[in-house]
Amino acid sequence: MSDVPWWRFALAATAVGVAAFAWEQPFVALFGVLPILLWCVLAKSARTGVVAGLVLLVLLAWFTVPRGLGLTGPWVPASIEVYWFHTTLAAVVCAVGTLVERARPSPLLPTMVVVGFVAAGGVLALHWDAPPGDEGVAPGPSQLTIARDYACGSGNCWGVLEATGDRAPDVMREYLVPHGYTPAREISGVPRLCRRTGVLVTHEVCAELRTLSATAVRVEWYVN
Repeated sequence: MSDVPWWRFALAATAVGVAAFAWEQPFVALFGVLPILLWCVLAKSARTGVVAGLVLLVLLAWFTVPRGLGLTGPWVPASIEVYWFHTTLAAVVCAVGTLVERARPSPLLPTMVVVGFVAAGGVLALHWDAPPGDEGVAPGPSQLTIARDYACGSGNCWGVLEATGDRAPDVMREYLVPHGYTPAREISGVPRLCRRTGVLVTHEVCAELRTLSATAVRVEWYVN
């Protein structure tokens, strides 16, 4: 039975299921699964393979599930940290597992880490002046009529969402709170809510709620 690689398939399938929490960002999900798929190839024994694989699954869950559930805080990794921080920690776990098997760590492990850092730099460069993603603001409450757009100026871009419907300003605020947004300092009298993620690198998104009328609100959100 030990010769049957059942655990490899089970580990890979579970990793894909956990990474599904990040499927809104497919490239992030791919990098989250990559170390586990690599470990499924490198591991030689079922015992070490399963133990180290479970550690890798816990790491993957930490880096994807809380953010997928809309949780925030300094213990919730930012999506950019999946590329380099998660990859580095996973490479260490794989290296330790390989040493336990009395084998030499594969050169693929440092290569994976380097690729992770390069990918992180590429993502930052591509999104430097780009509008933010949904960030828990879009698509907005289903009971409101939503119009989404974006705007740019002074080297920055931000998302714009106009919502209309009964009690639109209050409904929009109530929608943001469960997505991790908390009241922040107002700017020029405009109410603002922000949320933070990131263990080593802080990713802060703020949303300004501009009340247009009792039934209309304009939300502008941006990454600080």
